[in-house]
Amino acid sequence: MDEGGAVLDGPGAAGGLGDADAALLTPAHKFPLGGVLAPERRAQAIEWAARTGGLLIEDDYDGEFRYDRQPVGAMQALAPEHVIYAGTASKSLAPGLRLGWLVVPAYLVDDVAAAKARTDRHSSSFDQLTLAEFLTSGAYDRQVRRSRLAYRRRRDHLVTAVRRHVPQARVTGIAAGLHALLELPAGLDEDEIIARAAARHDLALGGLRSYSPATESPMPGAPGRPGSPAARPHRPALVIGYATPPEHAFTGAVARLMAVLTSARTDRLYASSGSGPVWKIGQQICVRHCDASGLSQRPTR
Repeated sequence: MDEGGAVLDGPGAAGGLGDADAALLTPAHKFPLGGVLAPERRAQAIEWAARTGGLLIEDDYDGEFRYDRQPVGAMQALAPEHVIYAGTASKSLAPGLRLGWLVVPAYLVDDVAAAKARTDRHSSSFDQLTLAEFLTSGAYDRQVRRSRLAYRRRRDHLVTAVRRHVPQARVTGIAAGLHALLELPAGLDEDEIIARAAARHDLALGGLRSYSPATESPMPGAPGRPGSPAARPHRPALVIGYATPPEHAFTGAVARLMAVLTSARTDRLYASSGSGPVWKIGQQICVRHCDASGLSQRPTR
């Protein structure tokens, strides 16, 4: 995995897709880094499927939520006989519904239906009929538009708070989806921040390192592990989901996150200065006691 999405060829991808029977991709929005699969890699994946008879599974798990760019076209439309398109109502409605959909090549319809029946018989008929009515009436589109606006406001609130209180941090992967990648300022450690957030602010955070296969036992040449190009180290970062907190708790959760980051940075700068309790945060010069927002109660210029 790199900035162009999944690495589909070379040593970092176990010799490319040629040895596989199927490949699962998230071309419209990769997790947790954000971004989309590069056009040349989309074409490469489709060429591989057409040449080898392999199957591509296109998981469009949050395709409804695009904020700063036009929706990304589905790969399935480019090669309908080689791509299974998967969508879900988990993000747009609720995961408890357990409703999703597949667009499969005609020759696989019977096999997929049989596999579904063996797995859990079938999903609730009542729920399926309700969703169908929701779709045909236009209510689903209205729900998606309302949700997209609400989540965009949350995203913007998070980005504004980071830029104001921790300008040394960098927020990426925010053009789509329901999470952001918050790259930590130099000198801050993921594990330290996560532990501080839990112990001092009752805030549960997730670090990017926990999503990396590179933390597993090395296997030379395996995707994402040491020894492969896909295992390039990434700057320490937090994966921030902004959809889960209820509306009344979201602003407070962001404020606590800012308190974690600012207090960690001030402690770090104070410990490294060795010259007394004065340090710099953004454009403020703070003394030892800062409030929870990270701004000095007694600033000096």
